[in-house]
Amino acid sequence: MKKIIEKIKNDERVDFDEALKLYDMDLFTLGKLADEKREKRYGKKSFFNINRHINPTNECKDICKFCAFSANRKNPNPYTMSHDEILDIVKDATKEGIKEVHIVSAHNDKVGLEWYLGIFRKIKDLYPDLHIKALTAAEVNFLSESNSLSYEEMIELMIKNGVDSMPGGGAEIFDEEVRERICKGKVSSQNWLKIHELWHKRGRKSNVTMLFGHIEKRPHRIDHMMRIRELQDKTGGFNAFIPLVYQRENNYLKVEDFPTSQEILKTYAISRIVLDNIPHIKAYWVTSTVNLSLIAQEFGADDLDGTIQKESINSAAGAKSANGLKLDEFIHLIKDSGYIPVERDSLYNELKVY
Repeated sequence: MKKIIEKIKNDERVDFDEALKLYDMDLFTLGKLADEKREKRYGKKSFFNINRHINPTNECKDICKFCAFSANRKNPNPYTMSHDEILDIVKDATKEGIKEVHIVSAHNDKVGLEWYLGIFRKIKDLYPDLHIKALTAAEVNFLSESNSLSYEEMIELMIKNGVDSMPGGGAEIFDEEVRERICKGKVSSQNWLKIHELWHKRGRKSNVTMLFGHIEKRPHRIDHMMRIRELQDKTGGFNAFIPLVYQRENNYLKVEDFPTSQEILKTYAISRIVLDNIPHIKAYWVTSTVNLSLIAQEFGADDLDGTIQKESINSAAGAKSANGLKLDEFIHLIKDSGYIPVERDSLYNELKVY
């Protein structure tokens, strides 16, 4: 373990086996190593943005076993918003000073391509300075297949209609055997990475997630990180890595052993160490809880996402995120945890230091 610690302190890359061994390290030793990496980059700054999440439909052709959001017998309340309804939400949210609208939907095969893409164009026409983060790679894959479009053609349409950056959803765990069990029929790991690579080649930025704490094992997480690191070496297009903690309620995965807080914090720390070429590690408070995300700042995380205002996907599975957080509360929480709140835009330009 001493040799691995020396490598980390000397800013040398760890390989797969070394990264896996980090899980066996004492929590606080590991946390200190990750915190040193974080502080070298950002000091005590913790980033957030003022954003609004919108999930316009929960009607989905796929049934991912971990999902409690899509309309099925565990969630028998299907809905699909009209463009006018979405625009009303955006209008109200802009009054709260949002800089980003984050739009992620289910794979609804009852609506057409214009329903998906047209809303971005309408938002951009009304609010040209509002950053639109939308369409996960899973949605891109779904829309490409259902409309007989290549990924390149789909990406061209996204840009033409006003999408500024892509969220990191749909990555789940890249191991295909695990994907076969938890999200069969969804975009493959290879195609998820291909879509983001094509997006990056257009000069656009995106994020990348990892859903953990379900049936995957530690080696699957490390494999996931290694594939991300490899693509980032090629494109440099990922802004942030977001470890998402699996939410246990109202879904079809029969998981009995949930990760402890220590396991979650170790995963944050290891991701900061392994992903030396990803600028930001996000402790997404929606899935990790607010309290644990604040602690994660000491384990390599430098970003807490944002105010969100409304969140439907993870809250359907038990997360306490349905109504977001108020800006002043968010700022006070960061300050009280010993860090400096920094409001950023979607591309991590600093807007205001509190």
